[in-house]
Amino acid sequence: MGMIKEFKEFAVKGNAFDMAVGVIIGGAFGTIVSSIIDDLVMPIVAAIVGKPDFSSIFFAMGKGASQIPVGASLAEAREVAPDAAIFAYGNFITIAINFVLLALVVFMLVRALNKMKRKQAEEPEATPTPSNEEVLLGEIRDLLKENK
Repeated sequence: MGMIKEFKEFAVKGNAFDMAVGVIIGGAFGTIVSSIIDDLVMPIVAAIVGKPDFSSIFFAMGKGASQIPVGASLAEAREVAPDAAIFAYGNFITIAINFVLLALVVFMLVRALNKMKRKQAEEPEATPTPSNEEVLLGEIRDLLKENK
């Protein structure tokens, strides 16, 4: 029974829920960043470089490499020459670009959050100005103290 109670306490604590929310938001955030990269950034890079899909950039070596037709996709090359050593560096380029852009977005997000936290820490808490009724009640209190 003690282990079940400990598990309930762990699962109900805020840390476990915060972690679960973080994982879910992280997954959604990853999808958004992937879309930004695939749909917005990569077409611009492809327009500059001239190749829309980096994952099909490769070169083949060894046995069977000469059987691969010029302009074949990576999947076609692997199908035509299964014995060839295919160095598929284009996919690595795509993943590296994705990583750099994701790291940049996370850095900017963390930087903005830290800036907001610093701003909140620097601002002293504003003391609310008393209403007219509070001022009058304070004056009445002070007058009553003087009369005693």
